[in-house]
Amino acid sequence: MWIIPFLIGIPVLLAVIFPFMKNEKSRGYLVYAGAGIVMLTTVLFIVSWITSGTLPWTLYTSTEFVDHLMVAGDIFLMCLIVYMGIKYGRLLPIVLSVAQTILMLYTEFTTEVKEAPHMMVDWFTILMCIIIAFIGGFICIYTVGYMKGYHAHHRDVQDRQPFFFSMLFLFLGAMFGLVLSQSLIWMYFFWEITSVISFLMIGYTRSDEAVNNSFCALWMNLLGGCGFAVAIAWMANVDGTVQLLDVLNVGGEFPLICLALAGLTKSAQLPFSTWLLGAMVAPTPSSALLHSATMVKAGVYLLIRISPAFEGNLTGIIVSSIGGFTFIAASMMAIAQNDGKKVLAFSTISNLGLIVGCAGIGVEETVWAAVFLMIFHSVSKSMLFQSVGATENTLGSRDIEDMHGLIIRVPKLAYIMGIGIAGMYLAPFGMLISKWVALKAFVDSGNFVLVLFIAYGSATTMFYWTKWLAKLLCYHIPRETVKDVTRKDEYVSMFFHAAVMLLLCLFLPLVAIWVVNPIVRELFGNSTDVLSMSVLTTMAIMLVSIFIVPVVMFFISRRSHRELVPIYMNGINEGDNRYFTNSYGGKEHLYLSNWYLRFEFGRRHLRIPSIILASAVLIVGFCIVIGGAI
Repeated sequence: MWIIPFLIGIPVLLAVIFPFMKNEKSRGYLVYAGAGIVMLTTVLFIVSWITSGTLPWTLYTSTEFVDHLMVAGDIFLMCLIVYMGIKYGRLLPIVLSVAQTILMLYTEFTTEVKEAPHMMVDWFTILMCIIIAFIGGFICIYTVGYMKGYHAHHRDVQDRQPFFFSMLFLFLGAMFGLVLSQSLIWMYFFWEITSVISFLMIGYTRSDEAVNNSFCALWMNLLGGCGFAVAIAWMANVDGTVQLLDVLNVGGEFPLICLALAGLTKSAQLPFSTWLLGAMVAPTPSSALLHSATMVKAGVYLLIRISPAFEGNLTGIIVSSIGGFTFIAASMMAIAQNDGKKVLAFSTISNLGLIVGCAGIGVEETVWAAVFLMIFHSVSKSMLFQSVGATENTLGSRDIEDMHGLIIRVPKLAYIMGIGIAGMYLAPFGMLISKWVALKAFVDSGNFVLVLFIAYGSATTMFYWTKWLAKLLCYHIPRETVKDVTRKDEYVSMFFHAAVMLLLCLFLPLVAIWVVNPIVRELFGNSTDVLSMSVLTTMAIMLVSIFIVPVVMFFISRRSHRELVPIYMNGINEGDNRYFTNSYGGKEHLYLSNWYLRFEFGRRHLRIPSIILASAVLIVGFCIVIGGAI
């Protein structure tokens, strides 16, 4: 298909151009144009596929020249990692990178495999391309305005915006290549590019914390890359194939668990979640695009692709158990966080855990839920990261406590953030519906441990989201006026995400029929009709329900013009509900704060036990699988 090289090549070409664009205004226009071209190319690609009959395409069987280019690319990535490792004195990434690159080169040059297509297009590919192009494209548009405000507040950070935009667009090209690849060797190449880009963007500020966190992300993702390389070598030598679909048919459990390791590391599951938490040191667009909406989805994309092979075996039990445990553990640790980006990071890990748990069960119903969770999580979390970044530039803080009464102070940002939060846990937004489907599937599977994980994990999820939403909606007289410094291009992206979230909820049954059901059908050969109500009835309920949160927020914001009603305070109210006179006659300021239960759910108390338990499950599982393979 002629358009696929353009789909991958256009973002790569733009990435090459950006380092030479020194003029800020011209660079911004190029970002707008580049994002628009990527979206338009994706639309043309989808239209051409649909008009051809929506049957799966298998493409590019003989590609010797491209194979040689990828070999050169693997060597270049290894050399880059070795150079950075030597520069900063980090040995582990060097060892992991050299080991997996040597294994891949040895496999490619010494092992004969049957000739087969290198790329495939089906409904799942189409969905991922939509997420990459539109969510990723609008994040790039948002970045133009955000980075101006970022460097205005962080004058100590060197302005390297050309490099930052280059990495954003190179990442989009790599993700297109990853989701389109059917050959495990091709997928591995793009997989490693995303790992290196993540490493470079986390270290954007070049502070000691950023460097340490970037290398943590690098070695953990390289560990998953080693698992990927071992799976490829095993498939090539034992089964004579490196096709992704062949893993389901003839691969056996050893390459399956190696690929599962790659998926678990990329999706930041315990015990590998530390790298994503550390990634929050990077500028917000990096968090939105790489570490929430798109890159971590590469891990769950791989796990969902091979999910039919998980049903009823040890690898499936390991994957579902780690996913379910990550869901509840990360949700509990999120309760103790007051930094907005850290809450979003823990929430991302938690929700990815639920998706991984669904993929590990490996039946139609859980995969249906996993795909829906992935769609809603991509939109909602991208919007939340962007709104938190814009709020930080406006308030000078991303502390949730400083967002008290944001609906009065900066209504537009509060609307967007409120819709994003509601989309993560309130009815009738799709995340809650997907969780209900997952819970029902876990009950049907008889896995009572996962039932407990999702039940109590959902309860803790509600706890921290409700605290945050209530902070936004608090009505009070602001101590000082706040000037909204959010730029138009930032609002364009955030309003797009908010509109998509509302439309996804409204047209949820149609999304299920036209997108999710075909994906499940292609993976399993049939699909379960999860939504039992009629399409029109469901849409009517959605139409009434999805506007409750925005309407409530609107009326709360209008209350700022009403007469103030004095409230009871711990002393004599000074008349403005902000100050009171204490028993000694002194003037005190009333301050309302959430309860964070730091001792009960703090990261320092739960992180190490969680990592030890998840590591034990993974190590024991690997030992059993390897013993069976040998």
